[in-house]
Order: sequence, then C-alpha cells, then structure tokens
Amino acid sequence: MFLKMKKFSVLKLSFAFISLTVILQCKKDEVQSQQDAQIQARKDSVSAAKKDSAVQAELEKQKVTYTPFVFPKKKKDSATTAFNKNYTAAQRAVILALNRLDTKNKWRADTLAVPDKFDETLAIYAPFPRNVDMLKDVHKIAFFSYPVQAYALYEQGKLVKWGPTSLGKKSAQTKRGLMFANWKKELAISTVDSDWKLPYNFNIHNSLGIGWHEYDLPGFPASHSCLRLLQDDAKFLYNWADQWTLNKGGATVKANGTPVIVYGDYPWGGRKPWLNLLKDSKANDIALPEFEQIIKPHLDKILEEQAKTDKVKSQLASSETSENPAA
Repeated sequence: MFLKMKKFSVLKLSFAFISLTVILQCKKDEVQSQQDAQIQARKDSVSAAKKDSAVQAELEKQKVTYTPFVFPKKKKDSATTAFNKNYTAAQRAVILALNRLDTKNKWRADTLAVPDKFDETLAIYAPFPRNVDMLKDVHKIAFFSYPVQAYALYEQGKLVKWGPTSLGKKSAQTKRGLMFANWKKELAISTVDSDWKLPYNFNIHNSLGIGWHEYDLPGFPASHSCLRLLQDDAKFLYNWADQWTLNKGGATVKANGTPVIVYGDYPWGGRKPWLNLLKDSKANDIALPEFEQIIKPHLDKILEEQAKTDKVKSQLASSETSENPAA
C-alpha cells in the first residue's frame, strides 16, 4: 500500500512538474510573441515614417520655386557681401550644393539658382525617383549622374540620400557603366599628383584608380576621372558602402562590394543644368522609366553578385562563430 501511494505521489509530482513546464513555456511564448509584435510595430512605424517623409518631401518639392542670384563681374565683392548677409550659413550651404559648389569655390559663382524653401537634407530637391520597384531586391546601390552632376543612394529601391558631385572633366571623363565598391582609405594620395590629398576615398575601379572622395566642387565636371563629393557626403558614403571581400592572400576577389552605376553625358560648353531650375523646378528630374532603362542592362549582374556576396558573408560569419563559440 505504501509503495502504491509513493508511486501515486511521484506521478502527481511528475504531472505537476509537466504542467508547470507547459505553463512556463506558454508564458515564455506569450512574452516572445509580445516582443516580436513590439519589434514589428517599431519596424512598421519606421517604415511608415520613411514613407510619410518621402511623401512629404515630394509634396514640398512640388512647391519649390527658384530665383536667380547674380554676381556681376564688376561688382562681385559687393554681391558676395549681399549673399552672405541675405542668407544664413546653412542656407548658403544648401544654395551652393544645389549649384554644385562648395564654400571654397563660392567665388566662381556667376548666377545661382536659389530655392524659396530650404531643406538642409536636400530631400525636397531630389532629381532622382524616390521609389524604384525594379531595385526592391537590391540591398544597396549608388548612382552617379553625368547629366545633373549628382549622386543617389538606394536601399531596397528607396532613395535614402542624394547630393552634388563633380565627375571627370571632358578630357578625363569618369568611366560609365556598372562598377563595384572595392577598398577604402580614410586619407589617400592621388596617383596623378602626390600633392593631392583625398579624404574618405572609396575605390570603385581598382585598375583605373577611380574612386569617390572629398575634393573641390567648382560647379562643373572638373576631376581627373574620380567622383568628387562634399566633405559630409564623402564621410557618409565612406561608412555607407560595403567593400569587396578578398581571399586570405588578398590576390583574389571572393565577393564584390556595393554596386555603383555611372551614366549619361554632360552638356559640355552649354548651360549648366541646375540653372534650368530657374524656369522649371523639375527641369533636372529623372523620370522613372528613363531611370529603369539605365538600371535594366545591369540588374541581373547586380543580383548575381549580390547573391555571391551574401553567400560569402554567411560563410565567413559561420566560420567566425565556429572559431569563437563563446562569442
């Protein structure tokens, strides 16, 4: 009788333990479900915010108009004084960027297109399509436009940033087509002239020595084939883009970095494209069908290289985990 009672007690305890385990697991699942829901809600909130900001930027852009600010040759000093007095430092930076100038080269200005609304992010002036469904499966991609001397960065088909650039001059034009971000160096020395220091250099064509970096923006294509940027933009792209992956010996490329497309042509000797904004605020806009035609010939290669890169990164992550299990 005692044995039967003992056996019954053990069974009761076992059943109680199982019940408690089930309850705890249910609670754990419930908490995890709540956490997942919260995470998804935050993601949805961020996504909605980005969408709302993109819509708002597009609406604001439709309201932007431009007026000229002229620097007469014989009264350039007084015009510069008036320019500095009429606009804050932040507003001047926006105006110069829209006219493909940096502060150092402000003296080159003759006529500037000045917006009636100021946005330090430049978002409301973007000439590039804000959403490109054709790129929805592409993690990251950068574009450099010769026609409007500007760059654009996309993530999963969403425009995340754009800004001014100065590409190769007529006698040393930047190579067009699809390239990939390779290596980067915070301060590189030009191979053309050792006196030229190139901050935040990111190479995109190793054999030709082409890369983007901070350097003078004089209001026209002026480089020796590289892609010049404002300092803040150069810093952003330096951290934003992904480098290539090499084998242990460094002699073979196992996977490419962020894809980059340079395209189009510049109206050499003609009117600066951004001055056309004075008559038509959408004069520099790149229509979505036109943009898709630029992308289409390269899309398969971009996705192919991206799949290879994802695989290599996954293998490296697995290898690091197996070598450092405690981590």
